[in-house]
Amino acid sequence: MLFTLKKVFSQIRYLIIAVLTTVTVFMFAVWLPNLKLIGTIILSSSVPTIEKMGFLLSLLGSIKTNFTPISASYTIAIAVLFGVNIALLSYYIQDRQSSAVGSGATLSIGGLASGVLGIGCAACGTFILASVLSAFGAVGILSFLPFSAEKSLDSWARDYCFIQPI
Repeated sequence: MLFTLKKVFSQIRYLIIAVLTTVTVFMFAVWLPNLKLIGTIILSSSVPTIEKMGFLLSLLGSIKTNFTPISASYTIAIAVLFGVNIALLSYYIQDRQSSAVGSGATLSIGGLASGVLGIGCAACGTFILASVLSAFGAVGILSFLPFSAEKSLDSWARDYCFIQPI
């Protein structure tokens, strides 16, 4: 494994891919809780461009205030692993141009997808996954269960949450 990492990252192109992807994912994860504010500032014509850039850079400091040390370390680790994974995947595709569809590429894409969907914080939950599930009406599936899921949820609560029905 270390031989592969050394082989891939000895080429400057893949090192640049990893660094740019890591920075992009980190910025997205840190800015995610403030997207509405960022949109308001960026789209405002009364704020000079240099101040917009300064504002965006200052929001990166929110990793210290808006995240616990554990969630901040998770966010940084996900960003770094995401960057390394993208660089390795692009090397793999470049190396196997004719047969890029394989278990390695599939597992790598699956890892990237789960990393993206899991971005969030402990207090707020996962931002992206909850948004996607609610957009597709995942809760509506409960209505297809017998008794509109009342019986299922009641038994689940009694068995797993130690809640007794009144």
